[in-house]
Amino acid sequence: MSKTEAITVTSPLLPDLDEFNDLLKKIWDSKWVTNNGSFHKQLEQKLCEYLKVPFISLFTNGTLPLLTALQALRITGEVITTPYSFVATTHSIWWNGCKPVFVDIEESTCGINPDKIEAAITPHTTAIMPVHCYGKPCDMERIQAIADKYNLKVIYDAAHAFGVEVDGKSVLNHGDMATLSFHATKVYNTLEGGALVVHDAETKKRIDYLKNFGFAGETEVVGPGINSKMDEVRAAYGLLNLKHVDEAIKKRHQVAIRYREALRDVKGVRFFDDMPGVKHNYSYFPIFVNADEYGLSRDDLYFKLKEQDILGRRYFYPLISTFSPYKGFPSSAAENLPVATRIANEVICLPMHHGLSEEDLSRILDLIVR
Repeated sequence: MSKTEAITVTSPLLPDLDEFNDLLKKIWDSKWVTNNGSFHKQLEQKLCEYLKVPFISLFTNGTLPLLTALQALRITGEVITTPYSFVATTHSIWWNGCKPVFVDIEESTCGINPDKIEAAITPHTTAIMPVHCYGKPCDMERIQAIADKYNLKVIYDAAHAFGVEVDGKSVLNHGDMATLSFHATKVYNTLEGGALVVHDAETKKRIDYLKNFGFAGETEVVGPGINSKMDEVRAAYGLLNLKHVDEAIKKRHQVAIRYREALRDVKGVRFFDDMPGVKHNYSYFPIFVNADEYGLSRDDLYFKLKEQDILGRRYFYPLISTFSPYKGFPSSAAENLPVATRIANEVICLPMHHGLSEEDLSRILDLIVR
């Protein structure tokens, strides 16, 4: 890559074009382009096998599974969640007529801090929506114990956690439901897309009704559903990408190793190491910049990289709790969220994808290592 080319924070995993054209030919020949076609059914089955989950329902993007999970579980009132995420997490709560209640995060994972959850529970609380931020698993056992104690539902936003396992078991099997995003920026993508993981066939059936206008047959509507089905073109694309995602993750792992080796002794720059017993997907590589120790602020470094066409991202800055729809909530106060506030002001996600070359990594690291 020449020095004039931008190094982007991510790059989509793309299937072989000839293979994709072969599947497109089959779609064209069948004239079945949506509504639970052959490739849609195949992809749901293959994903269940790959992800080690019992039931999965495909969606046209990653936000709609969040909306549908809240609908399917009939969540009302208040939902405890994290301010440190992509804004779709909180928007899904708002769109369901519920009130998001923010609690602080753990520095060790950037996930919701279980120690802060109980104090946020009120008589109006009905659910918890944690996020496996950067694909690093939340403390799922403690979250579930709190949910059981107060009879709350748990919906995991697992948009970053494709293929992540703890001790050989998928994180997607925890909670009442878990959602995935297959956006082009993710480790595994279907261009746009997403999925909802559930535990039993009856719930899977209900979800499939809700994502198809509520139809349970040709003439029967059993609920106020919406249209959020994945089409055959994206399902075919997803089937092909599933064959290559493991190799892409291996390459991402090598990028993570290279970053860690180079940054290990850089004063004022912190990053995550792998967690014991966890199969990671290396979806992101965030660093956290302590301005006093490093000598530059996070934004100074961010714009320094940007000036050289290295396009990191400040995921997640600013906090969701600071956006105008939510900043007036009592739980949004910065003093309620000290760790999240600090982390949001320190983070840069460095470029992380399967296509990064050694030249790319040297360009990036030469600007950070001072």
